[in-house]
Formats: sequence, structure tokens, C-alpha cells
Amino acid sequence: MYLKNSAICISLCLIIGLVSGCSSGFLGLAPMGDRKEYSHARTLYEQGSYQQAISELQEYIDKTKNVKRREARAYRLLGLSYEKTGQLNKALEIYLEALEFYPKNVPLLLEAARLYQQTNLTNRSKQLYERALKEEPNNPEALAGQAVNYTAMGFYSKARQYYDHFFELEPTAPPQYRARYANTFLAQRNYPQAFIHITMALAEDNQNPDFWLVSAQARRGLNQPREALKDLKIARLLAPNRPELMGQEALWLYEVGADKEARKITEQMLKLNPQSQLALWVQSLIAQKRHKTTEVKRLREQIRQIDPNSFIGQVAAKSLEK
Repeated sequence: MYLKNSAICISLCLIIGLVSGCSSGFLGLAPMGDRKEYSHARTLYEQGSYQQAISELQEYIDKTKNVKRREARAYRLLGLSYEKTGQLNKALEIYLEALEFYPKNVPLLLEAARLYQQTNLTNRSKQLYERALKEEPNNPEALAGQAVNYTAMGFYSKARQYYDHFFELEPTAPPQYRARYANTFLAQRNYPQAFIHITMALAEDNQNPDFWLVSAQARRGLNQPREALKDLKIARLLAPNRPELMGQEALWLYEVGADKEARKITEQMLKLNPQSQLALWVQSLIAQKRHKTTEVKRLREQIRQIDPNSFIGQVAAKSLEK
């Protein structure tokens, strides 16, 4: 009779536990009261009260002495809250602590891998994405993240393998993924393929200056300098004060003989940043073409003094030795 009654009690507790979490937290979840605390912290996060969410989540995790009952989602939300406050090191610390308890939890693996990638710790990011893909081989976020890592490492063909798998799973993915794919071809000087894929990205979003820049670079590689300048001008219209776009256009205009236009852009660059080495370098090239030796030396000495260790600074210094 005792065994029979015990079995009934256990069965009842299991049923209650499935519905309400019981008092001891079945299925690895915290008790109902605790889960309400988590829900409140999540609401605070969604409202943008990140510091308060951090306090409540930390208290929620700390009071759960049994680590098996600590919820992975609470750790993840705590890490995201730290990220929102700019405390990336603390966020990473939280993700890694959680992975000690949940080593196969894919959402945690993805967050930690993404954060490693964001802080340029590519090898560590790669390792975590590998672990995520071991658990979920068709996880699009892990595939795209790993593609970015291999691109950063210079393994462009390997990166495309991950992108190819990603596109099979996500054929309507946002155009930035197609643009990244195009960049892998551009890096290998495969300009025809780069142009094909960036054109696909532009068909979905023609308001992104970075897409037009890739298109311009691909056209330039295809020996289409005028078309390349047209694409670059569109990029400039969309982002008129971006220094790298201004410098690129000034340099390309100089190369096609449009010195007056090139100098005008360099003057705009110097208004935004009086120490723009690229602007001064283009001006020195224009002066050199006009055989103004004194002006060339003055400009290049100015470049060298601004930053002798930069690439342009080193080139300028070497030219002064001649």
C-alpha cells in the first residue's frame, strides 16, 4: 500500500510539475515563482532598462544554488544586457560561465562566438561556431558566422562553402549576405563573379553605399574605369562625408586625368579632417604631374609628420629620400 501511495504521489507531482514547475523545478526549469522573476527581467530588457535587468538577472541566477536549475536563457539574457551597456568583456564572461553548465547549448555558443568575432578573436569564434554546427549542422547563423571568420582569415574559397550552404537554407536572405559573398570573389580578383553577385545584392537594396563601392571595385577590375567612377559617385551621394569613399573617388579621378575634380574633393576632405594623409597624398600627385617639386616635397613632409608609421606615411617618407 505504501509503495502504491508513493507511486501515486510521485505521479501527481510529475503532472503538477509539467504544468507549473512543481516546487523543485522539473525539466531543468526554475520554480514558477522564479520564472516570473525571469519574465520581469526580460520585460525590463525589452523596455531598455538594461542595468536594472542586469541586477535582477544576476540575483535570479545567484540565488539558485543548484547549478542544474540555472536556466541557460537567463545567462543569455544577462549577457545580452551587458552588451547593451557596452560591457563586452563582462558579457563574454557570462556566456563562457554558462557554457560550463550548458556546453551544447546552441544559442549560448552563437552569442559567445559572435562576440569573439566582434572583438576580432577569430580563432576562438571559429571554435565555438564549430561546436554549434556540430549540434546543429544546418544552423544558418552559425554557417554565416563561420563564413565571416574564414573570410577574415583569408580563406575565401572555404568561406564560400559556408555561404553556399547558408544560401541553400536561406534563399531569400537579406542582401548583405550576398554582398559579403561578392567580397570573397573581389578579394581573389575574380571580378566577373564579384560583379554578378554584388549586382544581385543591389537588385534588392540600391541604397547601400557599401554595395555600390563593391560594384565600383569590381567594374574597375573589369577595366571599366568610367563605369566604376559612376558607381562610386552613387556611393558618395548616399554617404557624402565618408572619408574612404571621398579618398577613393579623388584617387580614381586623378588616375583618369580629372585633376580639377580630384583636388576639389581633397579640399573637402581636408575641411572635414585637416590631417587626412590620403587627401594630401592625392594633392602631392597632382603637384607632381605639374612638376611642382617644392610643393610635392612640402606635402609629403606634412604627410610624414602626421603619421610616419601609416602606409601612406611610409610611402611619403621613402619618396622624400630620392
